[in-house]
Order: sequence, then structure tokens, then C-alpha cells
Amino acid sequence: MKRLLICAAALLAATVSLSAQPKQPASPSETASATIAGKAISIKYSSPRVNGREGHIFSKDGLISHDAHYPVWRAGANAATTLTTEAELKIGDLTVPAGTYTLFVDIANPDQWELIVNKKTGEWGLDYDSSQDLGRVKMKMTKPMAMVENLKYTISDLGGTTGKITLEWENHSAAVLFAVH
Repeated sequence: MKRLLICAAALLAATVSLSAQPKQPASPSETASATIAGKAISIKYSSPRVNGREGHIFSKDGLISHDAHYPVWRAGANAATTLTTEAELKIGDLTVPAGTYTLFVDIANPDQWELIVNKKTGEWGLDYDSSQDLGRVKMKMTKPMAMVENLKYTISDLGGTTGKITLEWENHSAAVLFAVH
């Protein structure tokens, strides 16, 4: 009987210990940031995983095609992806004043994505209102060297006042150059 009580107590302790550990979210929050020409620039997003769906993310009947605003994609998961900049940016030929914006991507043409900078902020990622677009910029498309499991943004300092925003996921890499003013 004593052994049975000890085993039951050990099992209960192990169960409580396992359930107390925080569960990793399916699309954890991430931040890409850089300081370029002395000004901070950041992108906050939730990073979904491919999870065995390679080739079924961006196809016409793929995962993203089920979003209400397809072919406009929230370019992340969960809450809207945000760009925050301390300085005015010139992204392609679009002027983006200092502030916070929501980013979307138009993926209608798989070979020529467009970055959408939207003035409306604080919404869930699927709440897209084109009347709030500040503008759109064509992105340079390439293929990553290997499949990218976790959606990832990077902001690269190219020297001086120039930088690059890159978005990579699955078999797609899209980038756009910008300058800090």
C-alpha cells in the first residue's frame, strides 16, 4: 500500500510539473529591428511554421487562399504585422513618414509580390482596408537556398542611409530597398 501511495504521488507530481510548463504558441511573436543612420526601424510579427505544408502555402488553393482578402496576405499570423520607424523612409518610390504602419503583401503574381504599407494599425491581421493604404512597392523575388520553415523578416543595414527589408517563408524570399531621410 505504501508503494502504491508513493507511485501515485510521483505520478501526480510529474503531471503537475508537465502541465505547468508554458506551451509554445504555434506562431510566436518575433521582432526584426535595425538602427540605420541613427534611426530605429522595427517590424513586429507572428511567425507561422510550414509544418509539412510545403508547396501548399502560396498556391491558388493553398493555405493563404482561404483568407478573406486573398490575394492580399497579412504577411504573418495572428495580429497585424507592424512597421515602426523613427525617421521618414523612402521604400522604393513610396515616402513613409515616421510612425507605425501595418504591412500586407499582395501575392497575386507569384513572381512579383507587392509590399503594402497601410495607415490603419492595431487590428487583427485579417482586417485589411485598402482605403487606408499609404502605398504599394514592388518587391524583388528570389528563392531561398533552402526551404524556410519559420516565416522571417530581416532588416539589413546596407551602409549610410540605405537598408533592405526581406521577408522569407517556405520557398519564397521577397525584398525591398529603402533609404532613411
